[in-house]
Amino acid sequence: MNQTLGEAAAVQTLRWLDGHLEMIDQRVLPARFEYLRYHCAAEVAEGIRSMVVRGAPAIGCAAAYGVALEALRLRQASRDRFDAGLEAGFQVLAASRPTAVNLFWALKRMRGAWESLRDRTVGEIANALLLEAHEIAAQDVRINRAMGAHGAALLADGARVLTHCNAGALATAGHGTALGVIRSAVEAGKRISVIADETRPFLQGARLTAWEMVQENIPVTLITDNMAGHLMSRGEIDAVVVGTDRVAANGDVANKIGTYMVAVLAQRHGIPFYVACPLSTIDLTIPDGAAIPIEERAAAEVTGFRDCQWAASGVRVRNPAFDVTPAELVTALITEAGVVPQPDSQNIAALFAT
Repeated sequence: MNQTLGEAAAVQTLRWLDGHLEMIDQRVLPARFEYLRYHCAAEVAEGIRSMVVRGAPAIGCAAAYGVALEALRLRQASRDRFDAGLEAGFQVLAASRPTAVNLFWALKRMRGAWESLRDRTVGEIANALLLEAHEIAAQDVRINRAMGAHGAALLADGARVLTHCNAGALATAGHGTALGVIRSAVEAGKRISVIADETRPFLQGARLTAWEMVQENIPVTLITDNMAGHLMSRGEIDAVVVGTDRVAANGDVANKIGTYMVAVLAQRHGIPFYVACPLSTIDLTIPDGAAIPIEERAAAEVTGFRDCQWAASGVRVRNPAFDVTPAELVTALITEAGVVPQPDSQNIAALFAT
């Protein structure tokens, strides 16, 4: 299904339509706007792996729908075949990408729902798992709205806000995390302008963040990743707001590669560095950032883009997709439960104590 770009502001990153999952193909934005359709867990896992869908919350929602699709596909099967097939679906989804903890959080929640329904028929289980996936997606939007409200209060009227990668509606079920903070501030009447790092090598800032802001007429300026320090030194950035794929128990933050450099520059220039972070992205089983698995992606993402190669053939390439920002560089986490200044093990644990 194709649509014009002008229609894109009103659509969903993921949507359930006619018994199937559809996801915006983020690999081809902004040149084309189209949905791809998914029928089973393996197809959704490939969509996650190949970056049709990306952004930790959106990956979690996609995985939940992947489980539901597999259950619906097997709803006429025997109980043994259903159980074996659904278990295989969980495994293929879990192997799709390693860093974003929302993937594993969503699979754990879907597994818990499955296990609570063992005494039901296969058809009843499949229907219930679809309802659970719908609730995970709806809850994500509610959480993003709550984070946006908390974060908007941190931004002054007229603030020029730098963001890295895309943590907007395209990275979630709707509204966004980092861009959700910006959207909420704009909705509150504040004059906010965005400075978007292009975010090499996959260009999520140039292709996706800039596109989202243009669709909504929120002022946005695109810069290359190596320009942020220059603008900070000239007093042209007032705050940094980014998303995250996993936060360790001590407050270390894994986000798109290049985030660490932005955080170091922000500290050097006395600029607040905020991380918009749903509680589902905090991984209390990981003590610190050194234990967060960092995905390495294909060399072709660095040596060129689409059909254009600019690097010398045969050159060796490193392509870590994420880096870790130490907690001491984070001014505050913005969560649905409120703002957590100077995150550390103690105040992060307190979020989950109630």
